[in-house]
Amino acid sequence: MAMSAKKVNKNSQPEIISVGRSGSWQWHSWFVFLIGTLLYANTLTHEFTQDDAIVIYDNMYTTQGVSGLKGLFTKDTFFGFFKEEGKAKLVSGGRYRPLTPAMFALEYQLVGKNPLLGHLINILLYGFLCFVIYRLLALLICHKDDSESKRLLILAIALIYAAHPLHTEAVANIKGRDEIMSMLGAVAALYYIIKYADFGLKKYVVLACVSFFAAFLAKENAITFLAVVPMSLYFFRGKNIMESAVAAAPLLIPTILFILIRASILGNDFGGTPMELMNNPYLKIVGNQYVPFDAGEKMATIIFTLGKYVQLLFFPHPLTHDYYPRHIDIMSFGDVGVLMSMLLYAGIIFLIYKGWKSRNIASFGAAFYIVTLSIVSNIVFPIGTNMSERFMFMPSLGFAIVLGYGIHQFIYQRMGKQAFLVVLGIWIGLFGLKTVTRNMVWESDFKLFTTDVKTSTNSAKILNAAGGSLTDKAYKETDEGKKKQMLEEALGYLNQAIEIHPTYKNAYLIMGNAYYYLNNYDAAITAYGNALKIDPDFKDAFTNQAISLREAGKFAGEKQNDLIKAETYLVRAYQMNPNDAETTRLLGVLNGVKGNHTEALNFFTKVVAIEPSNAGAHLNLSNAARNAGDVLKAETHLRKALELDPEIANKQR
Repeated sequence: MAMSAKKVNKNSQPEIISVGRSGSWQWHSWFVFLIGTLLYANTLTHEFTQDDAIVIYDNMYTTQGVSGLKGLFTKDTFFGFFKEEGKAKLVSGGRYRPLTPAMFALEYQLVGKNPLLGHLINILLYGFLCFVIYRLLALLICHKDDSESKRLLILAIALIYAAHPLHTEAVANIKGRDEIMSMLGAVAALYYIIKYADFGLKKYVVLACVSFFAAFLAKENAITFLAVVPMSLYFFRGKNIMESAVAAAPLLIPTILFILIRASILGNDFGGTPMELMNNPYLKIVGNQYVPFDAGEKMATIIFTLGKYVQLLFFPHPLTHDYYPRHIDIMSFGDVGVLMSMLLYAGIIFLIYKGWKSRNIASFGAAFYIVTLSIVSNIVFPIGTNMSERFMFMPSLGFAIVLGYGIHQFIYQRMGKQAFLVVLGIWIGLFGLKTVTRNMVWESDFKLFTTDVKTSTNSAKILNAAGGSLTDKAYKETDEGKKKQMLEEALGYLNQAIEIHPTYKNAYLIMGNAYYYLNNYDAAITAYGNALKIDPDFKDAFTNQAISLREAGKFAGEKQNDLIKAETYLVRAYQMNPNDAETTRLLGVLNGVKGNHTEALNFFTKVVAIEPSNAGAHLNLSNAARNAGDVLKAETHLRKALELDPEIANKQR
């Protein structure tokens, strides 16, 4: 008996295999989660590092815990650190990323200034992200054919992503959670849009919009998924471009909502081009002043860094958190590295073109890489630095797709499952080993800065940071020999930083501090003076120069017995800070020694006005008054000194 043809209902859903819920493959997603978490387990004992101060322990809103949430959601992300209008927009356009600072505020409410919880949450969130990426890949690739071959492919992709060493900056640094949360929200939005396309349930649209909005609140990079989502529908659901765009259109709702909120808080001013090298790497010195690169130099330098990203994706060594000027030098189109990068990206674009019509997985991975890279490429808008490893957090998934597909095609399809697992195991093992060892460098600022300065040897920023870290540690060092050695090493780094960036005021400030701790007051005064020439309103340099002048005067008077030199320094210090009690006291002593008793009396009178509860100040005033012939005043302040400190008479002897 012949079987009759079955009528197909045009309104019925396409046949889709349920993936990721049961069967022999379910353990894969949990294995990926385990790898993602275990690779970062050694960060649990780490300190706060790098930019954690800006968004966590030095942020006035975060440290208020729950009460600071309003400030975090209604101000620029950097405002709570700088505490001044305008400074928060040092990076062009400002930053509105309140989600992760809000998480940090809740953690601060629970445990205070303790990094353990922050590191633990980062590790778990990263593991969960890797888990979701596996489930997304399964949904995309295995929706009609849930075979062993495809499952091994997506396992390879997810493991390459989970183990990649370029992710250490985002996971090992607590502040890097904005990368994790933005990626997690964007990936979840894509997952739910695909589910909606498959099953037509409106709840998936709602979940997609909520996830996407959360991704935006973490970091603006999520906007690239407005292209990734329709592209995914095109490649994996057979829709044409228009159908894909319509299916992804609901994501415009959270996008527009975020843009409106951001504009209401930060305004529509995206800022001009900063003329400070640490905020704009495309500057060079011409005639003792900074001017922008010409168009060729800028584009060549950008193209070179794009090639550097690909090199680090394949061979992530050496790694550094700092790619500031001039770690990446001024490039031209005659440089071999630039030409190689151009050829490399021509190849990537050809890969996209070649596989676009056939909807090839490698073509999708290459397109994913280019789309998510675009926003951090310095081509769309300036990002404030040449490049950064954390900027690969999203694009590296595209790389993982291409690499995983390549291993699958050339090893699994030709040599079989065993050879495929061996090659994949070696690759993941090497990536994992690099990740674990790189994590160790993120243990503390001191270790991070003094390690990476050996890689980023021409970065003014890391040279300054290493100099500052060594100077801070030297201040606490009790062994004078070690202290001197650390300070001299710091000065070496700081001099290099200034050679690269002659108007680096912070480097001059730290240099002044290092010289001060070496008791080289003249050099300290000069360094602070150089900082003030660059920025006359630099408060820290002004304050520290006044202190150095005071200590130089004290040293000249007490150790060198040079009253003329001492007076020169002390008068300058007094002119800078006439309300400093110690400077005023020293001028009183100096004038007393010189026999200028009336002047001495005036200075000691001012010291008492500044510190009325200081017994020593009253005693000095009593002696000065006696020397000036004012016995009544002398007795009055002697009684006051004894009243404040009954042992003052013994101390006088």
